[in-house]
This record gives sequence, C-alpha cells and structure tokens, in this order.
Amino acid sequence: MTAAKFPACEKVLLRERRFLKFVVYYNQILFIRIRIFKGDVSVKIREITENIEKQNLSKYAALSINTKGRLIEEIKCDIRTDYQRDRDRILHSKAFRRLKHKTQVFISPEGDHYRTRLTHTLEVSQIARTIARALRLNEDLTEAIALGHDLGHTPFGHAGENALDEVHPGGFKHNEQSLRVVEILEGGKGLNLTYEVKDGILKHTGDAEPETLEGKIVYFSDRIAYINHDIDDAIRGGILEASSIPEECIRILGFTHKERINTMITDIINESIGRNEILMSSIVNRTTNELRKFMFENVYVGSAAKKEEKKAKNIIKSLYEYYIQNPDEIPSEIERLKAVDIERLACDYIAGMSDSFAISIFTRLFIPSPWQV
Repeated sequence: MTAAKFPACEKVLLRERRFLKFVVYYNQILFIRIRIFKGDVSVKIREITENIEKQNLSKYAALSINTKGRLIEEIKCDIRTDYQRDRDRILHSKAFRRLKHKTQVFISPEGDHYRTRLTHTLEVSQIARTIARALRLNEDLTEAIALGHDLGHTPFGHAGENALDEVHPGGFKHNEQSLRVVEILEGGKGLNLTYEVKDGILKHTGDAEPETLEGKIVYFSDRIAYINHDIDDAIRGGILEASSIPEECIRILGFTHKERINTMITDIINESIGRNEILMSSIVNRTTNELRKFMFENVYVGSAAKKEEKKAKNIIKSLYEYYIQNPDEIPSEIERLKAVDIERLACDYIAGMSDSFAISIFTRLFIPSPWQV
C-alpha cells in the first residue's frame, strides 16, 4: 500500500512532515533561548536571521549581511539585522511621529478618515512588504525604505514643497530632504542608516533608479498607494464621483479601491517573479499612468481640495522670510546646524513643521492678538 494510491494517507504524511518541521524549528529556538539564558554569547539571533535570509531569499534579494554599511561603523546588534535596526530607528524618530499632522492631499482635514502623510506611509509600507514577501526579497529593507521615504515632507503637502522650492536658492525636493533628515537632522546627528536604506529613500521618486529591487518596490508602492487612497479621499470629500473615473481604468484595474490595488500588486508580482527587475505589464502600467493623469487633472490641480493651497504657500513663504531675517529665533536644539547658511537652516526648520505647528507659529508672528481687558 502506497500513499500515492490513497490520497488520505498522503494528507496524513504531509501533516506529519509539517509537524516534524515545526518540532525541529521549535527545539532549535528553545535551544537558542536556553543558551542565551545561560550567557552563551556565541549564539546571536542576528546571525541566525542572516543565515535564514541566505537560505530562503531570492538570489536577487539584498541580504543584510551584504550591506555596504553605515557612514559611521557601529557594533552590530545581537538580535536585529542592520535593516531591522534601521526600520526601528525610523519608527522611533520624531520626524516619523510628525507625519501624523502633515497633509496628504486635504490640508488639515477635519474628518477622522482622511489620509495624512503618516497613514500614507503606512499604506506604502503594507503594499511594499506584500510585494517583497511574494518575490522573496528582503522585507525588512523594503519596510525601512517605505517608512522613511517621506520623512522630509513639508507641512501642507506638495503645496509646502513647491513654496520652499520657489524661495530657497538651492530649490527643495522632499526626497532629498528625507535623506537630509536621516543623515543630519534627526536628533542633531542623523540616524546613521545603512547605504541601501538611504539610497531607497532618496530614489523613491524622480528619474534615478534605486540600486536594490527593494528600493524599486517602494517606488511602485508609493504610486500605487497615493493614486488609490487619494481617489478614496476625493470621493469621500465630494471632489469626485466614482462614476467619473475613466471607463478603461475601471475595466482593466477594477471598480473598487480594493480591486485596483489588488490588480496593481498582483501584476507587479507576476511580471517580476524570478527576474532581476521590478516591472508592471505594459497594459497595467499604461492604465495606472492614465489614472494618475486623471487625478492631476481633477484633484491635484485646481480642484476644491486645493482651494486653500495659496494660503498654505503664503504661510510657508512668510515663515521662510521671517527666519531668514531672524535666525536666532530658530530653536537652539539644532544649534550645531547653525554653521550652515541661514537659508538652509530656515528651510530645514520649516520643512520639519507639522501643518498645525506652522499655522500656530504663523498666527503668533503675523496675526494680532486680541487686547486683554
């Protein structure tokens, strides 16, 4: 009697194999914990994780053990890989926390359900991790890049970015500022992240391609996230009707928010699996670009959602001019940075503000206070 002739026997054998693999894995972890408890420093969880990466990830994945390293060399963590450590540093940073009060599309929205820069970042991370895991790429590196990609975004979204770009002599791009945050600004000395994470943060937008597939995943995931959640918010805010979305986009990508995201993610996985590249099929890529164009024409430029942008830009420009003339009023916590030019210092300070903080400072500086009787 063989298992092949009896499907039920085959299922039992399969369950037994899975159970044995679980027992072996559990015993290995238990053995490691016992040795660590007894003070055996020769056992490092990080090294086990690095070996798991080598055994299980794609040959195209960026392995933690092969990182190009940090600008300032550090003693490695016993528990976490370098990319896990970078993810945690970003997650615990003040710049990351400030994203919860920064605009995505709607400036300082009053409704509870509109996206902010923080929720956008979390959605990018979820999409990117799903793709990375399916392609057996480095999920920790992908997550670190995704969580850090918008750390340098200004208050009031792209309106704030455009305002600083217009007044600062060196121009302003949020991806470059995100890199500046993790290299210099956060904590007055930066986060000392690995080369691959910084590369992915810098190149998540623009013409330059990230050096890792994980970075390229974040590039696509950022676009997938903002196109779809901005449609959702625009419909919620009465800017769009679901029926106004181009018919071809609905037919190819899907009618609902969920269907469109699923189509884009599945397409990238199917086109990229087993290849040293991250790709969309020509038809999904073309339709995604059409949907993005539709959003620029109907939401991002000239819509009711943008009616407050002129005021927001005025706030940013007024604050910039004020701090150029009064650099001593920039907080002393970034005193070390006062060696740079005044324009750069003012730009760094304003770019780090949340929407509400920028409005508060503008009100204090430029709006008369009522006379107290």
